[in-house]
Amino acid sequence: MIDQDTYPEFESGTVSADEMTLRPRSNFVNILVLRELQSHAVFTTNGEDADIANVALGTGEDRDDYSPGLMFMRKQTGSDRRFGKALQRDLGLFAEDEDECTMQVNEMCQDCVDCILYGSAASANDGEDISTTSRVRYDTAYTLRDASIVIDEKFQNAPGDDYAKSAEATIREPDFFEPGTLFPSVVTLRDATPAEVAFVLGITKKNKRYGATTSRLGRTKNHVLGVYVGSEEGPANLELTRDVITRLRDDDETIQDIVGAESLDPQRVADNLRASFEETVEQDNLDLTRVSDETVEEIIDIATGDDFAEVLNTQREHSREFLGQAE
Repeated sequence: MIDQDTYPEFESGTVSADEMTLRPRSNFVNILVLRELQSHAVFTTNGEDADIANVALGTGEDRDDYSPGLMFMRKQTGSDRRFGKALQRDLGLFAEDEDECTMQVNEMCQDCVDCILYGSAASANDGEDISTTSRVRYDTAYTLRDASIVIDEKFQNAPGDDYAKSAEATIREPDFFEPGTLFPSVVTLRDATPAEVAFVLGITKKNKRYGATTSRLGRTKNHVLGVYVGSEEGPANLELTRDVITRLRDDDETIQDIVGAESLDPQRVADNLRASFEETVEQDNLDLTRVSDETVEEIIDIATGDDFAEVLNTQREHSREFLGQAE
C-alpha cells in the first residue's frame, strides 16, 4: 500500500486517493532529476536541427552568456508516457476484453492511471467525450555546456521505422547530442496521490530512452536526487542550470571554462544540483520539505517491482471515480 497513512511524509504535497477532485488545489511534489546521456541522442523539432537557446549567466562585471542545447519538454513527457503505458501492459492492468490504451489520441482508454494523471483528449466515441488536464509538469531542460561542445552534426541514412519498406532516399544530417551531456530537470506533480507519485518515480527510474529513433539512440540515465513536497513549485530548470554552472566554477576558472569543458563529472554536478535546489528553497522561503532518501528508495523499490500492479489497480478504481465527477 502506498498512501498518506503508510507514508505520512507525503501528506504535505499530495491528496489522498479518496479526496481526488476536479478542482485544483496547491499540493505539489517536485522530483529533482539529473538526466545523463549514455549514448548519442537526437532532440529536434524539425528532424534535423537541435533546439538551442541563448542564456545569460552571472551579473554585473561577471555577466556572461552561452548557448545551451535543449531537451524540449515534450521529449520528456512523450517518452515517459510511452513507458508508463508499456509498464501497465506488462503488469497486466488492461483486461482482455478491454481496448488497450495507446498514445494515439483517439485510442486512449481515458481511465487508466496514466491517462488520469498525464491527461487525455476527448474522443468522438460515446462515453469518451471528456478531456483530462495533465497534473504532471515538465519544463524544457538545458545543457550545462555550450551547444558547440555537446552537439555534433552527423551524416545518417535513416530508412524509417517500418520493418518492411519500399526503396526511398532518406539521407539526412541531424544534430546529435554527445554522450555525457547532462540536463538538470524537475518533474512536478500537482494534486497527485502518493500512488501516482510512485508511478512517476518508477517511470523516472526505469525509463532509459529519450528523443528520436529511441531504438538505437537516446540512452539516458535518470539520477533521482530528491523529492520535495509542499504547497509550491520548486525552482525552474533554467534557474537551477544557471546556478549549477556558477557553482562548478573554481577560483581559477571562468564561466566559459565550465560551459566549454570537454566533460563534467556527473557526481559533482549532482551534488551541486541538489545543493542549488535546497538553498534556493531556503533563500526564497518556499514551502517545500524534503522527503527522506529512505522513503524515496523504498517507494522506488515498490514501484519497480511486480507487486506494483496491486497498487495501480487500487489507484485505477479511484481514478475512475475521479473521472466520474465530470460526467
